[in-house]
Amino acid sequence: MKAVILAGGLGTRLSEETSVRPKPMVEIGGKPILWHIMKIYSAFGITEFIVCLGYKGYIIKEYFANYFLHTSDVTFDISGNKMEVHNNSAEPWRVTLIDTGDQTMTGGRLLRARAHLKNESEFCLTYGDGVADVDVGKLVQFHRDRGKLVTLTGVQPPGRFGALATEGDRVIGFQEKPFGDGGWINGGFFVLSPEVFDYLTDDTTAWEREPLERLAASHQIAVFRHSGFWHPMDTLRDKVMLDELWQSGRAPWKVW
Repeated sequence: MKAVILAGGLGTRLSEETSVRPKPMVEIGGKPILWHIMKIYSAFGITEFIVCLGYKGYIIKEYFANYFLHTSDVTFDISGNKMEVHNNSAEPWRVTLIDTGDQTMTGGRLLRARAHLKNESEFCLTYGDGVADVDVGKLVQFHRDRGKLVTLTGVQPPGRFGALATEGDRVIGFQEKPFGDGGWINGGFFVLSPEVFDYLTDDTTAWEREPLERLAASHQIAVFRHSGFWHPMDTLRDKVMLDELWQSGRAPWKVW
């Protein structure tokens, strides 16, 4: 089974970092968040990835081209033009990196990956900027059991504001930020059947708009509710928070 990762967006709300690198290469604990996402899938036996590149995609290509340099000790024999790798910690991954255009929308990026998904009865899809402790094995089985074209992971995001406890017009206490603010949202961990490509048109197709709306109207979307940890990296504040969790040894998404 393969996982498609959308890694081509501009990441404008994290411009402090993304002015020099694509958002999936912003580091958490010294590793790109893209690496963390791939480790999550790898923990459940999914080791083949198709990464859809766009903005500054060459940086992601260079990262994987030089993966040994990033993850291992090496000795360079300059006179002999040789490199010896020590303590090889490479992952058992097969990674296909495809250029999908700087301005292409999410559905268009997925459509461009179609040629690399031949003979796949189902595949995973996610974004290159969010982590979670989703049980991917259960997610895939849920998709198979429901028989829909799309399974999306529903999550309840961290609440933005604290809440008041009231009686009539009196405040009687204060509550911490309510988890999810009472609603479920698309958490970005999908399992798809290949028929979804029939709902994609061209580079201007936004996966989250017409395709998902049409699929929902056709009763072809199942929701896998995930009540555990989930967090996107949209802003510098998110990046700092995730980095602190990792450095403290309490990163919930570290399921490997």
